[in-house]
Amino acid sequence: MNSESSVSAAGGREQALLARMKAGIESVFLGKSEAVELVLSCLLAGGHLLIEDVPGVGKTVLARALARCLDCSFARVQMTPDLLPSDIIGVSVYSQSRGEFEFKPGPIFANVVLADEINRTTPRTQSSLLEGMNDFQVSVDGSTYPLPRPFIVLATQNPYEYEGTYPLPESQLDRFLLKIRIGYPEAADEKRLLEGHRLADRLAELSPVVTADDVLRIQEHVRSIAVEQSVVDYAMEIVSRTRRHERLAVGVSPRGFLGLVRGAQALAAIEGRDFCLPDDVKRLAVPILSHRVIARRRSESPAVCAGIIQEVVNSVEVPV
Repeated sequence: MNSESSVSAAGGREQALLARMKAGIESVFLGKSEAVELVLSCLLAGGHLLIEDVPGVGKTVLARALARCLDCSFARVQMTPDLLPSDIIGVSVYSQSRGEFEFKPGPIFANVVLADEINRTTPRTQSSLLEGMNDFQVSVDGSTYPLPRPFIVLATQNPYEYEGTYPLPESQLDRFLLKIRIGYPEAADEKRLLEGHRLADRLAELSPVVTADDVLRIQEHVRSIAVEQSVVDYAMEIVSRTRRHERLAVGVSPRGFLGLVRGAQALAAIEGRDFCLPDDVKRLAVPILSHRVIARRRSESPAVCAGIIQEVVNSVEVPV
């Protein structure tokens, strides 16, 4: 078998695994194919995901379904006001038998970490996730500990309930590759929730389809997806216009530009292509960029920022 055939066979295996993951999640999370593809894009691009929506639309179900499809370690942290950074990172305790302090790792030392209702914990505890999300390591008492790979933080929050919450600072929002909203299901899909097994049963029956090594291999494949210069220029023009927009005080960061290209590569892989299209960038611009900008009027809602990003995207000519 020549090298070209080997690459093609490897790509076929990865595509089959991605199809099984998508089908598995959609068997539990009904009628939201777009949200599922965005979640998988985030995972394959090596980023972190913020799911923001009203209660009861399935934010936690979506996160848990992804975790069930991965044969990886999973930890769920219910964020509360009394939670401490050591409850997430871990703590050093004195071992009498060994006569020295021993580090007890916290839930962040899992491949998939679900930070449920992240805006209900204090900024101090929220910031305990920053080093892990950015550098895939944590520092405790002068020692640095690497996190397992792959590593992804899935955070949820309710954007409409403000009492007793602590909005995420811009520096933390910028660590999330995507921020998505799920929305209400269609009537037919909502009725299907009553049919067959209960939702908890379907989640329990969901079997892992990929291992940690599979995910790392697919992530490596995603980084090799071809991105033509015209697509890079298209993404750069969108980002540049946010920095000059009259209604924005802060435009998209360089991390946001890199994330937009990485996300486009991941989306191309999910759709079975070994090259990116301008439409990949266009499709991901709002979920990747809208939470990275700051409106001049601080009172304006995140929906306004999303509208501005969409306006910018519509104003940039799509390369042929």
